[in-house]
Amino acid sequence: MAQLDPYTSGSPGAVPREGQDNAESGGLSASRERLVKQLIQANLGGSLEVTALADACSLSRSHFSRAFKCSTGVSPQEWIHRQRIARAKELIRHSELSLIQIGLECGYCDQAHFCRSFTRSVGVPPLAWRSVVRDAPLPADSVTGTAP
Repeated sequence: MAQLDPYTSGSPGAVPREGQDNAESGGLSASRERLVKQLIQANLGGSLEVTALADACSLSRSHFSRAFKCSTGVSPQEWIHRQRIARAKELIRHSELSLIQIGLECGYCDQAHFCRSFTRSVGVPPLAWRSVVRDAPLPADSVTGTAP
């Protein structure tokens, strides 16, 4: 019985050999992956179309989606969703913006959509998460071992 080589570039979930570029294993090249991630970060507050990201890489939508998933482990849509939730957490923790404003800043069309998406991802609604992170004690200082 033939054994499958996990380093074979044609197999799904192939692991790149040391020194092997993601593009050789079916994923995006490092420069394309960096470009796409920068585009996503720069446009989180707007409409992000996978077709536009694929165009930026000069790839078809389907080829881009497969290559992106091969490189990151998740679909482009899931990556965008995770980045939006991470940005929302940052804004909730460090700003006084309302949830409506935070949702719009993160690319959600309205507060209800933002709250549903946040709750599905985090497990608690954004308002409850805000009160938990703001009431939490500050982490101990790593040098002195005391709270600042």
